[in-house]
This record gives sequence, structure tokens and C-alpha cells, in this order.
Amino acid sequence: MKKIILLFFITAAFSAGAQTKPVFPESLILVPEKSNFEKTSGYADVMQFIKSIQAMSSNIYVGSIGKSSLGKEIPMVVLANPMVSSPEQAKASGKPVIYIQANIHGGEVEGKEVSMMLMRDILLGNKKDLLNNQIILFVPIYNADGNDKMAKGLRPSQENSPLETGERENGTGLDLNRDGIKMEAPETQGMIGNVLNAWDPQMTVDLHTTNGTWHGYSLTWAPGYLYAGEAGPYLFTNNKMLPYITEQVKTKNDLNFGPFGDFSTREGWPLQSFYTYNHHPRYIINQLGLRNRMSILSESFAHERFYQRINSTYVFVSEILSYCNNNAAEILRINSEAENTAVTNVLNNAGKIKKGVRYKMVPTAQPLNHFRTYDYVKYTKPDGSTALLKTGSIVHYDGVNYYADFKDTVQATLPRGYIIPAAFATIAGHLKKQGATVTVIDKKQVYNGEVFVVDKLTRAPRKFEGHNLASAEGTYINKEFTAEKGDYLVDLAQPLANLIFYTMEPQSDDGLLNWNFFDAYLELKGVNTQPVEFPIFKYFSIKTTGKKKK
Repeated sequence: MKKIILLFFITAAFSAGAQTKPVFPESLILVPEKSNFEKTSGYADVMQFIKSIQAMSSNIYVGSIGKSSLGKEIPMVVLANPMVSSPEQAKASGKPVIYIQANIHGGEVEGKEVSMMLMRDILLGNKKDLLNNQIILFVPIYNADGNDKMAKGLRPSQENSPLETGERENGTGLDLNRDGIKMEAPETQGMIGNVLNAWDPQMTVDLHTTNGTWHGYSLTWAPGYLYAGEAGPYLFTNNKMLPYITEQVKTKNDLNFGPFGDFSTREGWPLQSFYTYNHHPRYIINQLGLRNRMSILSESFAHERFYQRINSTYVFVSEILSYCNNNAAEILRINSEAENTAVTNVLNNAGKIKKGVRYKMVPTAQPLNHFRTYDYVKYTKPDGSTALLKTGSIVHYDGVNYYADFKDTVQATLPRGYIIPAAFATIAGHLKKQGATVTVIDKKQVYNGEVFVVDKLTRAPRKFEGHNLASAEGTYINKEFTAEKGDYLVDLAQPLANLIFYTMEPQSDDGLLNWNFFDAYLELKGVNTQPVEFPIFKYFSIKTTGKKKK
């Protein structure tokens, strides 16, 4: 009898194990898994995986965000229960869409592999419950061209793990994570148009690998930063969600995660300061805040081995999806409130308040304590000078200044909207691509507002992403402006108010003027020799004729 009981428990244990550890067909085993983590998946491998798993589940829809610079179809995979195949169906479900984006830099490959692992586990494994309250949208190989330009030595900080990776840039040499405002790359246009605007994800997670700073964390994270947007999505992500997830991965997986940043030993040792990246909306994650949506940057630690980076990224994304699944209603509420606040602010305060358009990085109110990092020691060189040398020991420091807040240095008045002359149809079209509502004026109308007079236009001496970035100095003057039939009107009382404002303001540190959209006009008007009015008019109100109705 005892043997029978023992056999029963052994059988039950194996049965339970089979449920938690499913057996997958060979077609779903990934290139890293088959190569002892010496190789990463190519574009053809990803497409084969998607084709295979699509045939195995009724909860998957496969689409495309468009084509890459070199003509590759960029796959988009939507997981939902029940399955949805359009943004309209997703919206009708009442569930938030969570967008997982990987491989924006072709050499940072962990997110690509993790996306496929999660598809596999959600559809066929033990994570099916993640589809209870949310819809998950994966773009596993966003930079399809850069991924396949594989060679050794492209990621030296990863210490040949894997042996070969792709290039950072896309097929035409653009960094896709600097393209969020200018939208030059077809990949960016496809992602903004066919993901952000169409599917309207409530949370976006962008998966990266660091370039080499020797902190002591297996993964670092950052929210979409708060600068010109509404506070709600940032505060929820930064103050509540990310700290909770960090505690969970430490408790459940004994992994050390922390806030993203870099330090320089040139500032001395022990380190005094840790610096995040800047606030510009050219970075997709930062732009999401101006869209009243939540976002998270994930950076696995370059100096760990490939399989370790995959594990850390898998754990992080799994915990994000679990949190979003359990807090779906709150995420929807907070984002909706942010959207309403942006619109209400324009309706109530246009022409009355100023908002920041240029920012500088400043320390957070609270420094970082128990900061985890590899230690450095000072030694003397034969010539008598001293230098710092990294050791293999991990230490912890308190009171580290964390530069991760942003304070405005230049402000501009919040308008009710903008008038774009008909001759600048490309500007109106660009705003439409970003998702803004732009209308054509059907009759002559006079507006009260102001115009910016450019006294000085400066361009950077070195090119950045193919541009000599511009900046304008000048003053605003009050003015009446007559809009003609055929001109474009952008009423700022719309959900993308903050993004439009930051994009259109001539003194913005990451707007269309910066990216040379107005260079030709300003130069034609002689900006280098005389003040020139910026061609976009800011209006505060419509001028009434004063005539009384009979």
C-alpha cells in the first residue's frame, strides 16, 4: 500500500512538472538555446519562429508595422484571449495594450530572444494567465536590417557573448532611437503610425543592453522621464511600479536591478554622481510621456554573459506583464486622467501660463543609497601619476547624487493652437504622422496671439544623425494674424497637446526647428543678416468682429 501511495505522489509530481515545464517542438527552440548561447537569431530565424507558433495557437495574430529601410517586413505579433486582429477590436475589448519592443539597436539582442521566449510561454506554456486582462503586442526585431549585419567585435563590452551581433544602426545608418521627432526612417514611421497611433499601447517597454558602464546590477531601468508632460504616468511608473518589480525580482530570483545611468571615474572615486540619459522625445520612451502613456526602458548589463542577460530581461519583462495584468484598470485610469488634464490645461490656461521647452538635468531630491557597483582602486604608475583600476569586488555606496530629474531653463507661453501657412504643408503632414489632429481652414479668419522673431539661428558644427542641429534665439511679440483659406489649424485642445507643443515651439531643445525643418525658409528670409519672423503663428483666441446681431 505504501508503494502504491508513493507511486501516486511520484506520478503526480511528474504530472505537475509537465504542466509547469511544457515540451516544445523543435521549431520553437531558439538559436541561442541550440548554440549553447554562442549565437543570436537572424531575421529568417525570427520569421520562422513566428510562422511556426502562429500555427499552434488561436490566441495569436501576426501583422506588420511596415518595411525596413532595406525592404524587410517588420513583424508585429499580437497575443490576446480571445484573439484580436485590429486596433478596433483591441479597443472594444476594454483591455490595455502592452507593447514590448526589442532590437531597436541591432547589436542589443537579448530582448529579441526574450520576446520569442515569452510568446512561447504565454501561448503554449505556463503564462497563459497574462492574457486575462491585457493584450500584448510584440515587435521582436524592430531593427531587422541592423540585426542581420552580424560580425565579431561590434559589441566589445559584451566580451564575445554572443560571438557575433548586428550593428547598432538601421540599414541606412540611422540610430532608430534618435528618430522619434524627425521620423526619417521607415521603421520609425511604421512604429509610430501602426503601433503608437493605431494600437495606442498604454505601456511601452523598450529592450536594450548597456554599452559598458561597470555598475553592479544585472539590469537597470528608467521610466519615460517627466519634463513637459503630465505627471501621472511617470509617478505611477517610477514611484510605484518599478520599485515594486525591483523588490520582486530580488525576492523571487535573487537578481539585483536598479535605476539606469552611467558614471565616470574621471570624477574620482568613490563615485559621487550617477547620470541617466537626457529627456529628449527623440528617444521613443521619453516621447511616450508626452503622449500621456507609460513607458519603461530596460537595459541588461553588458558585462554579464549572454544567457545571464537573457535571464534578467526575461524576468523583468515577465514581472512587468504580470504587474500590468494585475493593475490594468488603474493603468487605463491614470493615462486617461493625464490625457484629460492635458486637454483641460489648454482650454483653461491658453495664453495665461508658460511651460518648459528647454531643460537641464538635475539631481533627484533623494540620492541613491546602497548603490551597487564594482569597486576601483587607485595605483601609482611608473611616471608617478595615479590612475584608477577596476577590481572584481562589488561594493555599496550611500549618498550618490542621481541626475534623473529635469528642470526647465527656457519657457514659452502655452497657446490655444498653431496656424501653419498652406506653404508649409510638410509641417502639417509631419504632425499628422505623429498622430495630431490638423484641420484645413475653410475661410479667412483673424487670430490674436504671438509670433517668435528669430534674432539668431545657430547650427552645430558637427553632424548628428545626418543633421547639423539648429537652435534659435529671439523674442515673442504680440500680434494679430490673418489666416487664409487653405492654411492649417492645430487646435491644441487634443490628447497630443504636450507633444505638439514641444515639437512646434521654436525654442524647444528637440523640436522640428532643431531638426532643420525650417532652415531653408529662415535662410531665404535672410536670418543671418536680419531678424525673421518664425512662420508658425501661435494663437490664443479668435478675434471677433464686434458686430451685433440684429
